Amino acid sequence: NWNGKPVTIQDVYEAVGTFNAGKMSLEQLTSLENVACPSAGSCAGMYTANTMASISEAIGMSLPGSATPTAESETRYKICYDTGKSINHLIEGNIRPRDIMKYESFENAIIIANAIGGSTNAVLHLLALSREAGVKLDIKDFEKIRKKTPHIANMRPGGEYVMLDLDNIGGIPVVLKALLNKGIINGDVLTVTGNTLKENLKSFNFTKSTTYAKNHENEYNKILKSVENPIHDEGTLKILFGNLAPEGAVVKIAGLKSDKFVGNARVFDSEESAFESISNGEIVEGDVVVIRYEGPKGGPGMREMLAVTAAIVGQGLGEKVAMLTDGRFSGATRGLMIGHVSPEAMSGGPISLIKSGDKIKIDLVEGTVDLKISNKEFSKRINKLKTIKVRYRTGALSKYATLVKSASEGAITMPIMKQIKKKPKN
Repeated sequence: NWNGKPVTIQDVYEAVGTFNAGKMSLEQLTSLENVACPSAGSCAGMYTANTMASISEAIGMSLPGSATPTAESETRYKICYDTGKSINHLIEGNIRPRDIMKYESFENAIIIANAIGGSTNAVLHLLALSREAGVKLDIKDFEKIRKKTPHIANMRPGGEYVMLDLDNIGGIPVVLKALLNKGIINGDVLTVTGNTLKENLKSFNFTKSTTYAKNHENEYNKILKSVENPIHDEGTLKILFGNLAPEGAVVKIAGLKSDKFVGNARVFDSEESAFESISNGEIVEGDVVVIRYEGPKGGPGMREMLAVTAAIVGQGLGEKVAMLTDGRFSGATRGLMIGHVSPEAMSGGPISLIKSGDKIKIDLVEGTVDLKISNKEFSKRINKLKTIKVRYRTGALSKYATLVKSASEGAITMPIMKQIKKKPKN
């Protein structure tokens, strides 16, 4: 807690922007920084680590109730012990990850990510994981599944609560149960317990949840909404297309107050140059901050733009500007921030054609992000586009930049695995 309110690392990053805007003293920033991460563990909100932990439960690859307990709790020790026992059972039963992670399991994972207001990185990670598992999963599947998923968990950064609050009401099993009861998730998928998801939820001890609901009913209903009365009727990880993102882009819509934005492009070819400009107060209301050459090949490595997005929010511009990048975002990012724009600039994607001053239109209802120039001008810029030299000519980063695929395919470096039929035994 800081000044009587719960805080996370998200508040620290945003406070840097507030400090640069002259609205916070160095002493205040330091005192906030000193209390934001009080112990070992992940960041406290529904950021990337906790999103993926929640997804691990939904996809069947971790034990029920394992995502939300705090790192130093006694519960965590029991989960570690039970995980070891579970691994033994899996080995004895010859149950492998690919036996568990089928398309329906990935569908459950996408559903939970949308229901809890999870990180945009979930899209990238699930696409990559599906390739390794030999499951045919397309970026368009995310949008199809999102539309049938209600957003019910009121979690930061788009909401109000943190993982400890979600754990207090029973954790991810409570969310899964609410979705299963309405037929939104598939309960027949296999999990690491050796049982189905439905069987896991049937045997799970919900005493903690029912006790909290009985003693703190109002708070419980604020943390987790019902499927009938959700925060949003549809999920929070929206996939966009358009002339700037023919292969797709992703935006987290949790907490957004507007679904349309038209602004003037402010173009930067690195995170550092964008951060410097924002820190100097050069970004104003109505701008669309474009950061390119930060994609899988361009970085190389697809860095998170957290310093930039937090600086924007910290300066009070979170609802007044938009951002577009072929890089990634931290799970703590909030605001109209569109990432994973594909194809990336280094691959000659349309994001490389944008000039400062161009009009960019974002329409979350239509699911589009477009550069508002004529077709003639668009073609002219494509013809004038010059090949950009890779940043590294030798070493591991050179190999990575050469091998890595588009973010729309999970930014993988391995050939896509195909399902292979096993030869029958003689």
